[in-house]
Amino acid sequence: MSTPEDNKKSEQEKAVKNQTDTEIDTRPSYKKKRVIIPAITAVLFLITGIYFTIHSFFYQSTDDAFVEGHIVSIAPRVSGPVEKLLIDDNQQVKKGELLLEIDPKDYETALKQKEAQLAEAKASLDIAEKQITHSEAELKQSTQDINATESKLDFAEKDFTRYSKMFKDGIASKQEYDHSKTALVVAKSEHKSAMERENASESMLQSSKAKREATLAEIQKLEAEVEQAKLNLSYTKIYAPESGLITHRTVEQGNYVQIAQPLFAIVPEKMWVVANYKETQLTHMQPNQPVEIKVDTYPGKKFKGKVDSIQRSTGAKASLFPPENAVGSYVKIVQRVPVKIIFTEDISKYNIVPGMSVVPEVKVR
Repeated sequence: MSTPEDNKKSEQEKAVKNQTDTEIDTRPSYKKKRVIIPAITAVLFLITGIYFTIHSFFYQSTDDAFVEGHIVSIAPRVSGPVEKLLIDDNQQVKKGELLLEIDPKDYETALKQKEAQLAEAKASLDIAEKQITHSEAELKQSTQDINATESKLDFAEKDFTRYSKMFKDGIASKQEYDHSKTALVVAKSEHKSAMERENASESMLQSSKAKREATLAEIQKLEAEVEQAKLNLSYTKIYAPESGLITHRTVEQGNYVQIAQPLFAIVPEKMWVVANYKETQLTHMQPNQPVEIKVDTYPGKKFKGKVDSIQRSTGAKASLFPPENAVGSYVKIVQRVPVKIIFTEDISKYNIVPGMSVVPEVKVR
C-alpha cells in the first residue's frame, strides 16, 4: 500500500520526465532558428552589397550638393527719399518692370540748371562767332587801308623829295615845298594809323578765336554735365534687370536711400545644381551625362538633368584661403571637385530655390 510520500515522489518524477521530453522536442527547432536567421541575414547583406557594388559601377552620387542660382542685388545709383515702392516680398516681377522711384525733384532742378548754363554758353559762342566775323572784316579793311596808305606815302615821299630839290634850286616856291612836306607827314600818320588798326584787328581776332575755343570747351563740358544730369534723373526710377522673385527687401516707402545701398534682390527662375564629388568619383564623369536629382523638398520625385561642366580646380583650391600642405605632419585628404548639373525639365512649377539640399546621381556608364 502506497503512502502519501510515495505518491508525492512519483508525481515529481513524472513532472521532471515531462519537462525533459519537452526540452528534447523543442531543442532541434531552436537550433534551426539559430542557424537559419543569421544565414538569411548574411544572404541579404550579400545581395545588398552586390547591388550597391554594381550600382556604384554605373552611377555616382553625393549628398554634398545644393541648388544654386543667380541672385541680382538691387542698389540705387542716386540718393534720395523713396517716393514710390511698387514691390513686396516674394513678388513675381518681369524684366523692365518699374520697381521703385526716388523723389526726382532735386534731379529735375539740377537738369534745368545745367541746361540753362548750356544755353548761356551757346549764346556766348554766337557772340564770339560774330566778334570773329567782325574782326576778320576789320582786319581785311585794315590790310586794304595799309596798301592804300603805303601807295600814298610812297607818292608823298617822292613828291617831297622832288619839291625839296626844286626849292633848293629856286624852282619851286616855299608854299609848294611846305605843302609837299605836310602831305608827307599826313601820309606817314595815315599809314601808321592803318598799321595800328591792323594790329588791333589782329589782336581782336585772336582774342575772339581764343574766346570761341574756351566757349566750345565749356559747351562740351556742360553738354556732358547735362547728359549726366539726365542720367541721374533717369536713375530715380529703378526697373527690374531680370525676371524673378523679390527677396531680401530692406526698403520701405519714405526711406532715404544712399548710393550703392542694397535695397532688395531678385532671384531669377533659372536654377542649377553644384555637386561636390570626391575626386575618386570623377574617373568616368563627363559633360552631358544624364543625372537623376533628388530634392529633399520632394522626396517622391526624381528630376531629370545632365552634367554641364566640371570645375577645373578643387573646392579647397578655389577658396579664398587655399590650404598649404608644405608641413611635416601632412595627411592626405580626398578632395572634392564642384560639378555643375543643369535641369533638363521644367521646374518652374516646383518650389526649388537656391540653397536647397539635393542628391544627384550621375550615370557614368
